[in-house]
Amino acid sequence: MAAALAVLALVPGAAVGVLLNRAAGRFPWPPDAGVRDLARPGPVAVRPPLVEGATALLVAGTVLRFGPSWELPAFLLLAVAGVLLAVVDLQHRLLPNRVVLPCLAAGTVLLLLPALADGAWAALLRAVLGAGALFAVYLALAVVSPGGLGMGDVKLAAVLGLYLGWLGWTAVLLGALAGFVVQAAVALVLLATRRIGLRGELPFGPAMLTGAALVIAAPLLLR
Repeated sequence: MAAALAVLALVPGAAVGVLLNRAAGRFPWPPDAGVRDLARPGPVAVRPPLVEGATALLVAGTVLRFGPSWELPAFLLLAVAGVLLAVVDLQHRLLPNRVVLPCLAAGTVLLLLPALADGAWAALLRAVLGAGALFAVYLALAVVSPGGLGMGDVKLAAVLGLYLGWLGWTAVLLGALAGFVVQAAVALVLLATRRIGLRGELPFGPAMLTGAALVIAAPLLLR
């Protein structure tokens, strides 16, 4: 059932990717711009089909990971928002509040569904605590090294802590560490290929999102 749904999710996932690419292509967004304004035909951030294909695969992978469960809507939101945040951060080195904060709020509300349906109140509490824990850790790191992390990264850490916390404390720890490992690996590759210098700076949001995605997908990857 989950595999069939995942295949069916590829097409709507690609369609969502088209809208995300258009929205990212219009960044920075006017204060009064609505979702319809950002998604209408126009410039794109990345030449197709990279964003569209990545979104389709992420949506399908999320469906395969969680199947027809009450958790699925929340993690689909993370997958879609994560693509948009990664593209914007790579191009503008900014994680916009207009995506991060609604994702945190909506994710919390959507995780209420499995808590209500399945009685998973302990998981919901752990998710909230995970959000607070990663927020506090990243805030401390940003204070100690303001050049290394921005407040966008700190707020994104709360979002990822929420979802990883739902899965367990081990996921929170591994997800946080995986972001730094991914960032280090990317930096080494770019240094080796001379795409950046020793003092080059990379946005951290995409690495955080990739690390969290790997931890969330681990049950599929380790089969």
